[in-house]
Amino acid sequence: MIVVDTNVVAYFWLKSPHFDQVARLYEADPDWIVPELCKSEFRNIAAGYLRKGLYTLDELNWIIFNKENRLLGSYLEVNSTEVMSLVSQSTCSPYDCEFVALAKSMGKSLVTYDKKTLNEFPMVAVTVEQFLSKYA
Repeated sequence: MIVVDTNVVAYFWLKSPHFDQVARLYEADPDWIVPELCKSEFRNIAAGYLRKGLYTLDELNWIIFNKENRLLGSYLEVNSTEVMSLVSQSTCSPYDCEFVALAKSMGKSLVTYDKKTLNEFPMVAVTVEQFLSKYA
């Protein structure tokens, strides 16, 4: 089980140059967990793809419905006190700190591409490459 951030999810579900790498991550550990916030963040990313004409509305609705169901039961609540504690210790946004708080509370790694999160929480956050080299 690993915590992944929304970019990892988006790179797996949508066209991206990182798809192959993230697919290897999924093969290595398909038990992904995310905070509830991930749904809204993914919709925001999907809106960008829609506005750029990379997907139709029907395609995105299909992706969102089917992929959200794949993560059903993997969307978890995060303690606000823990999030704000992490915010007070870093320059990361509360959004990013939700993923860190979830990883810490579960005793798991947070797999991310976010450089700020990687720099500010190196004991929790790892890159896809780091995770694969250690666990795959």
